[in-house]
Formats: sequence, C-alpha cells, structure tokens
Amino acid sequence: MIDSRIRNIVIVGGGTAGWMAAAAFAKVLGADYSIRLVESEEIGTVGVGEGTVPHLKLFNNLLGIDDVEFVKNTQGTFKLGVQFNDWGRLGDSYVHGFGTIGHDVGLLPFHQYWIKARQMGRAADIGAYSLNTVAAPRGRFMPSATDAPPGSPLANVAYAYHFDAGRYARYLRGYAEQRGVCRTEGKVAQTVLHPDSGFVEAIVLESGEQIDGELFIDCSGFRGLLIEQALHTGYLDFSHWLPCDRALAVACEKVGPPTPYTRASARPAGWQWRIPLQHRTGNGYVYSSAHVSDDEATATLLGHLDGKPIGEPRLLRFTTGVRRQAWNRNVVALGLAGGFMEPLESTSIYMIQSGIARLLNLFPQRDFSPVLIERYNAQSRFEYEHIRDFLILHYHATERDDTPFWNQCRTMSIPPQLIDNIRLFRDSGRFFRDGEEMFAVVSWVQVMLGQHIVPQNYHPLVDQMPDAELAEFMASVGHVVTSCVDAMPPHQAFIDRCCRASALVA
Repeated sequence: MIDSRIRNIVIVGGGTAGWMAAAAFAKVLGADYSIRLVESEEIGTVGVGEGTVPHLKLFNNLLGIDDVEFVKNTQGTFKLGVQFNDWGRLGDSYVHGFGTIGHDVGLLPFHQYWIKARQMGRAADIGAYSLNTVAAPRGRFMPSATDAPPGSPLANVAYAYHFDAGRYARYLRGYAEQRGVCRTEGKVAQTVLHPDSGFVEAIVLESGEQIDGELFIDCSGFRGLLIEQALHTGYLDFSHWLPCDRALAVACEKVGPPTPYTRASARPAGWQWRIPLQHRTGNGYVYSSAHVSDDEATATLLGHLDGKPIGEPRLLRFTTGVRRQAWNRNVVALGLAGGFMEPLESTSIYMIQSGIARLLNLFPQRDFSPVLIERYNAQSRFEYEHIRDFLILHYHATERDDTPFWNQCRTMSIPPQLIDNIRLFRDSGRFFRDGEEMFAVVSWVQVMLGQHIVPQNYHPLVDQMPDAELAEFMASVGHVVTSCVDAMPPHQAFIDRCCRASALVA
C-alpha cells in the first residue's frame, strides 16, 4: 500500500500560536513527522500579559505540563473570572465568574429559582451564589480540594490563569525542541505555489533558503503571510458590531497583591483591561479610533494605572473578524492569522487551542480531502460567530448614552440570533446553548443579569417549590458559598506557598 500520510509540517511564525502548535504536534504526532517552525527574532509578538479561560488546563494536561510548573515559569497568577465595571450603567460592577451558580434543582437551572426569589425580595444579587464571584473580589483562591465533600463548591473550583505570554511561548519552545521540532531563524521573502493546484509548495527565506512542506500552519499574526498574502482567502469584518479597532498596551509596576480576576473597566470610547502577574501588571485600552484619538486614548490609559508604567504604550491596529476559510488548500491559519476576537473575554488563546484540537481531529492525508476541510471551516466559523455574539452582548446591553461610543453600541443593530437570545431571556430567564458553542448558560446568564436584562417571569415549574422552602433554599446556598470562601486562603498566600516564580526566571 502507498503511504499517504503527511510527513512534513511547516509552521510559519512563532509566538504563542506557533509554539502551542509545535508543542501539540510534537506530543501527539510523535517522531514520525518532521515539524519545522520558522520565525524571526526581529518580528515582535502581541501581548504584555494574557488572560485565559479554564480550557487552557486541558491543553497543558495534554502536554503533561504541571500547574505549578506552568505558573512558576510564566510568572502567572490565577483567574476566577472577569470583573466588569461601568458597562451597563456608570457605577455598575459585576463579576462574570467561571464555574457554576448555586446548584440546579431537577430539570431547572438555579437561576430560575433565583428569579422568583428575587421578585419576592428573598435573594441577593446572583453573584452571591457562586463561589468564584464571591471569592474573586475578596482576593481568595485555591484549586479544587480533594478532601471536600461531594457537592461542595470547593470540590470543583473552576479557574484559569494570567501569565506572561512571551514566557509561555519560550517554555513551549523548549518543550517542542526537546521533542524534535526544528526551529529556523529567518523572515519569509516568498511563497512558492503549485502552478496547477495553488497549494503552497515551499517558503523562501530572505537568506535564500527554501523550505518545502506538505502541510503549512500560518501563525504569522495579522499579516497572514500564507493564508491571505499568498492565498488571498478573504476576511469577514465584524466591526459593525464590535467597533473597537485599536488597542494600547503597557505594563506597570505591581502594586499590592495580585487579584484573582481580570478587570475590564468601560471607558468613554472602549474599555481598559488589567491583568495582574506575579512581577508586574498588564494593562491596555481597547478603543474605537472613530471616537477618540490615539493621544487621548494614551492619556486615558496612563491615567488609570495602578503603578508606574514600564516602557511606552504599544499601539495595535486590528479589524475584528475572521478569515473566510481558516483552512485553505494546504494552509491552516491559527491565532491572529485566522481571525481576531478582541480580548474582552480572553478567548484568543482558547481559539488557538481549539484550532489545534480541531486540526488534530480532522488531520488529513496527502490528498487533503475537501470533506475534512469543509468541516473544519464550518466548525471554525460556528465558534467565531458565537463568541462574536457573546462579545456583542457586553456592548449592546447597556443603558449608557453619556458618550457617542456607548450610544452607538446601545442603539446599533445586532445579529438575529442574539436578538432571539435576549428576547427569550428577558421573557422568562431561559437560555439554550447552541450545540458546542464555547460559552455556557451560566456565562450568558451572568452577563445579561449584570447588564440589566431582567427576566419578566420564570419557568412555571419553579412554583412546585413552596415559597418558604424557596427562601430557605436560597439562604442555604448563599451560606454554603460564603463559608467555603471563608475557608479559602488569600490568592497571594497560595502563590507564595505553592507556585511562586523564582527570581531567576528571565
């Protein structure tokens, strides 16, 4: 039989996307495959501090990377969720926490019972019933406790990370090179296409070296050297709904213990992130250039830092959207080369991870079956569009009309599916997750309630629980959550005890 397996994989671009791909391919595909990564030290990477979602634990587990080792090597901290300030109204603050809210009863989610109890005046804000949303502002953290009784919130603590993306990429580089990945320093000067099929046959570096391949992974960032510049794939622009098109990023000196959450504070023409690491804090202002100048945005960012800035703010220009095909011919785009969802819910690294997993599940042979490519692209588009709608929700579900930017977001048209989701939730608190979309029901519920989309009614089955029992149920859940948070150590104390980075970490 003819061996039709792909043997030669070329990754163009390093950074987080390139080295995540290299590490995963080396681990899963093994020594039978030649994996070569081409990058240039002269080309910078995006990111001064990254937030993630809990899915990254699965990726690290696949590679066999220990939590403690990971956090130490990346100067990382832990993340229980995102605190949103001034989004629905000026003065608002709520936490979109990972994990669960309360616990479900029968067929109904907890928040259905909360709606009725709230209408009765017998319930606190929804955040009072989630371990993460109570622990985060109190600065408490611990991973799941192996000795916690079944059903205890401490038995299953959902968390993600804040970390230095540059350190993560360097760590993964070492991991990948130890497993046979070959790194080549250089800039791509030319892409060689097959005259008939249009497939990429090779890349030519500025040095003149030609690197042949069968499968090419484009991790070249916004430039999209292969997917766009060579294959002219096209781009779907989402900026009608997500109008921010620039970001300024700067680190500042650490002030006080790191918070176990990302902070996203609404500003006059966008929002500002704050991501605490062990040794410094990452900050950025994501904004619309149609509503504020770069100089004004810089002043706003620098005026809201906790500590002294480290260096000058770096300006990033982007158009939120996605390639029309993430996989075109024999090129698969990962990271910024494949699309960009602004960092509001920390989905960028998740999308890299998801793209890698999808490619491994649909890994082709040398014939590059169009059936596999079509499924990959359909799933990729599905994921981007559903994340897009969740991000739009944050902007559109606002009562703010104090600046032109927020008035535009409040009054803009939104995708039909998002309209339906908001209408259904406002009617009776119901939400149905669409297949394998990234964000679960609890995420949508927290953001909609946090930004004043209040259900007018609740599911009629809630009335099967007597009112007195309902009040007792809510009080019990709130008490359990508070007691569990009281038992958690301070975030800084946990880091100091378990995963403090060595002063020798570069």
